[in-house]
Amino acid sequence: METVTTHRASGPPAAPSDEPILEVQFDDLEQQHEASSVGMWVFLATEVMFFGGLIAAYAVYRAISPSEVALASQHLNVGLGCLNTVILLGSSLSMALAVRAAQLQSRRNLLWFLAITAALGACFLGVKAVEYYQEYREHLIPGWNFQIPAQVAAKSSSLPLDPRRFEMFFVLYFFMTGLHAFHLIVGIALVSVMALLTWRRWFSGSGETQIEVTGLYWHFVDVVWVFLYPLLYLIDVQS
Repeated sequence: METVTTHRASGPPAAPSDEPILEVQFDDLEQQHEASSVGMWVFLATEVMFFGGLIAAYAVYRAISPSEVALASQHLNVGLGCLNTVILLGSSLSMALAVRAAQLQSRRNLLWFLAITAALGACFLGVKAVEYYQEYREHLIPGWNFQIPAQVAAKSSSLPLDPRRFEMFFVLYFFMTGLHAFHLIVGIALVSVMALLTWRRWFSGSGETQIEVTGLYWHFVDVVWVFLYPLLYLIDVQS
C-alpha cells in the first residue's frame, strides 16, 4: 500500500497531524528519518573524539603514576559511583521504552517514560553533588585548599609518591566527571523539551524521529559514564 505524504514549508506545524509531515528538502519520509539519524551520529562521533582524548590522557597519566592513581582513587566514594551507574542504566531503559512508545504512537506512555528519564538524570546529578561536597569537605578539590590526606602523607615516607601527581588525579577526575555532568544537564533539558512538545501535541505524527535522536544522545552520555566509573573508581590498590 502506497504511503501518501504531504510537503510543507519549514517551521512548526500549524495544526498537529496523525501522519508525519515531509519537509520540502526530502524525497520521502525514510530519507528524512535517515538524515536526522546520520546528523546525530556525526555529532556523537565528534563527542567520542573529545572524550576519547581525555581518556587517552588519563591512560597515559595512570601508566606513569600507578601508585599515586591507586591511592587517590581510594578517596572516591565507590558506593555512590555504583549507585549513579545503576541510576543511569535505569534511565537508558526508560529512554529506550520512550522510543518504543513513540514508535507505537502511545502518547501517554511516551510522556511517562520521558518524565522518568529526566527524573533519573536529575537523581544522578543530586548524587554527584553529594559526592562533590564530600570531596570538598576532605579538601580534595585541586587548587582550592587542596590537602594530601594524612594516611597518604604517612605512606609517602615509605613509598616514592609525588604529591603533585596525586593532585593531578583529582584534576582529571573533576574535569572528566564535570564535563559528563554538563552533557547530562543538556540531555535532561532535551528530554524535558521533548516531553513538553509531546504534551502540547506539537509534533506531526508521534515524533518518532525526534525522540529517537534524543535517545541516541542520552545513551551516549550513559555509555561515557560506563567507561568513567571503572576507570576512576575501580582501581586496584598497589602498595
